[in-house]
Amino acid sequence: MTRMSRRAFTLAALSTLAPPAFDAVAHGGAAAHRRLAPSGVAAHGAATGPATRATAEMRGVWIATVLNRDWPSRPGLTATAQRKELTAHLDKAVRDRLNTVILQVRPTADALWPSPYEPWSQYLTGTQGGNPGWDPLGTAVREAHARGLELHAWFNPYRIATHTDPTRLAASHPARKHPDWVVPYGGRLYYNPGLPEVRAFVQQAMLDAVARYPVDAVHFDDYFYPYPVAGQTFDDDDAYDRYGDAFTSRAAWRRDNVDRLVREMAAGVKRVRPGTRFGISPFGVWRNASADSRGSDTRAGIQTYDDLHADTRRWVRNHWIDYIVPQLYWHIGFAAADYATLVAWWAEVARGTRTHLYLGEALYKAGAAAQPSAWQDPVELSRHLTLAARYPQVRGHVFFAAKELAADPIGAMARVVADHYGRSANPPR
Repeated sequence: MTRMSRRAFTLAALSTLAPPAFDAVAHGGAAAHRRLAPSGVAAHGAATGPATRATAEMRGVWIATVLNRDWPSRPGLTATAQRKELTAHLDKAVRDRLNTVILQVRPTADALWPSPYEPWSQYLTGTQGGNPGWDPLGTAVREAHARGLELHAWFNPYRIATHTDPTRLAASHPARKHPDWVVPYGGRLYYNPGLPEVRAFVQQAMLDAVARYPVDAVHFDDYFYPYPVAGQTFDDDDAYDRYGDAFTSRAAWRRDNVDRLVREMAAGVKRVRPGTRFGISPFGVWRNASADSRGSDTRAGIQTYDDLHADTRRWVRNHWIDYIVPQLYWHIGFAAADYATLVAWWAEVARGTRTHLYLGEALYKAGAAAQPSAWQDPVELSRHLTLAARYPQVRGHVFFAAKELAADPIGAMARVVADHYGRSANPPR
């Protein structure tokens, strides 16, 4: 997504799932009240009951590794300690009757497996390129499958670093060997999506993991072109001059670059490991209706189509991806982006397509001090699942993220499990 601190720390530093810009809108000035649940939805989170839930539904959790967000808890742990923490997350998922873990295995153009293309992740040992002495992704796949869990490998295609100093990268890092591929922006380093050689390389690096391990899916979050930063320009002038002549605008060219990545990666996954799925978890608003009559009745400060150059609606309608998990990280009744409004909008987008629709849920907000009163209510998340059950297009939910799944400070996840996950379910296929 995109995939930031809407959590207990500063998400701007994280850049994992949430857009800092829209967070500022969401947390400053929007109504902090929760309206009554829409007609037909239980006002106090009473579920339709496990017996009436789908026998196959996505019940997932993200495990973020960037900046040691969820796992490992800190860099430099022994291999034994890292394994123990990882399996504890898997065991917790099983206890909560989840069926899928989405593990971030390429957080910053690095790897949590022995990649011949990119260095070991610094979030393992504290030093980029440092061998951790074990194979985290291979172990995760094996241990997840042993517990009956699916393992979706989560990759960030273009983010290189959460700083702008190339000399801090491992000496072997491809970004140091190809500085012309790199764009500094917003305090971070990114690969330039407008260069065909970049798209080819990042796909090669990611597909290496797919070839090595029987992952159940490949997963992208919301980071394509970076979230806009006021007063700064993403400098892709040279690439646009070389490759943009056929397009009416730079924005259209950028969207085509992202479309190409999505189509090419989908084809690559199917070629390398047939049967492995490809899913994406974008920011939850494609476009506001004020910008496009096909858009949602929202007033989001970020729109994926315009700001991230990601035409997420098109990917669903054209079935370029197997599943989509829009990050609907707002409460029911939130003025700028009502959860109920967006569930209905995404259900309509998915209607009649072969792309599965799952909903990204903001478990990290439940009980967080900076969040509005709706998120202090442990029943808010359960209400989300009750509401979503009205839409047959919604095939499940994914929770952000593993640290909050483990802590569950106000019992919001326990309430979800009690209300909706009374018995196990297989993931949709």
